[in-house]
Amino acid sequence: MDKLEIIDKKIVSLQQLSPLINMWKFLGKKIVFTNGCFDLLHLGHIDYLAKAAALGNKLIIGLNTDSSVSRIKGPSRPITDQNSRAALLASLFFVDAVVLFDESTPADLISAITPDVLVKGADYTVEQIVGADIVLANGGEVKTIPFLDGYSTSSIERKIREQEN
Repeated sequence: MDKLEIIDKKIVSLQQLSPLINMWKFLGKKIVFTNGCFDLLHLGHIDYLAKAAALGNKLIIGLNTDSSVSRIKGPSRPITDQNSRAALLASLFFVDAVVLFDESTPADLISAITPDVLVKGADYTVEQIVGADIVLANGGEVKTIPFLDGYSTSSIERKIREQEN
């Protein structure tokens, strides 16, 4: 199997993910879930995702589709299309699965996965995290991770726009 096939096999639908989750749970693996747009992958994302992965054995990323990103972030986003964003995330050795979702929130995805650990950035409180109630009701944990100062897609986008003028 070549390296691109390995990456492609990590980008899955929820239907493809279900048997993997069942196997991982049977094997006693601690499943971690996080979600986001991950537009213009940068050091802040890598730091956040590596710390999330360290909270368990298997990291699943729920990735907003292009249309979902546009609804959340505005018409100029995403900068990078969903296939590119998914492949970049899947290429990280500590990411086990990437699943796209088109809804406004990952609530349905979280309900289907029922991860052991739900992770979001520390700009959220546990009460604000979509799916926290689902994870906690199933005996899981909800964790927040501080962002790495100075790194954000918005700041990169701003810097590019300033250089254009």
